Amino acid sequence: GLDFLKKSQTDSGTFAAQGGRSDHYGSQPAVVGLGVVAMLAHGDDPNGGPYALAIRRGLDFILKNQNKDTGYIGSSMYNHGFAALALAEAYGAVNDPRLGPALKGAVKLIFNAQKRSSRGAWRYSPTSSDADTTVSGANLMALYAARNAGIGVPNDSINRALRFYIACQGTDGGFGYTSAGGSNGPRTAIAVLMFALAKKRNMDQYKAGLNYLISKGSDGGHSHYYHYYLYYAAQTFFHSGPRVWNEWNAENIRGLKETQNDDGSWTGNFG
Repeated sequence: GLDFLKKSQTDSGTFAAQGGRSDHYGSQPAVVGLGVVAMLAHGDDPNGGPYALAIRRGLDFILKNQNKDTGYIGSSMYNHGFAALALAEAYGAVNDPRLGPALKGAVKLIFNAQKRSSRGAWRYSPTSSDADTTVSGANLMALYAARNAGIGVPNDSINRALRFYIACQGTDGGFGYTSAGGSNGPRTAIAVLMFALAKKRNMDQYKAGLNYLISKGSDGGHSHYYHYYLYYAAQTFFHSGPRVWNEWNAENIRGLKETQNDDGSWTGNFG
């Protein structure tokens, strides 16, 4: 999978579709950021390992797409959150003095956007006054990673976002998009992970959400957003404890092996 990403990357740091065609999603800072995060997670020295050049290219692309005045990356808070996550994961691991100031600017933008939201979370625009659980997940993940990297993140910012998630939980334990109701696997995986990373696994909301996910099986209930679900679900189940994680991941690995193409890629809805 990582070798496919490496081979598919353009000189500018974006990712081309199969056959080298230009790809709308592959040129978004969010997707480039997730590619960088995947390569960093391999564990090699990112300054000299097999993916060092690909990581540098991806980070260059993200940095070039950041507004130097506002800290905003890309054209939506979805882009911004995942790109900021990549900066946070790279900060302190990749030898690049640009990363620290860029990460601080990105985090400041996330704070400012949250202040504008009447719900204490995030939506697609940094000037939005409302919020949804998916865009909020991307930006809250960036804040957790930035905090782990040593950037100051007030507890109040985390707690305000978690209160928004609580308001979006339905009676079935799952989480909706902008309110309670209409729950599904991907959104619930996002929400449960947000509680886990805040070290609030003792909360009833966390337990009910995890039980909802367990009931849906390894694929999240045949979700239309299957691969997106897996991104959050893998982390969610890992934090839930060894027994639940091992059971879920054994099924997950089977499914991924069966659906992986010979060139290392997976075929999905979004490039």
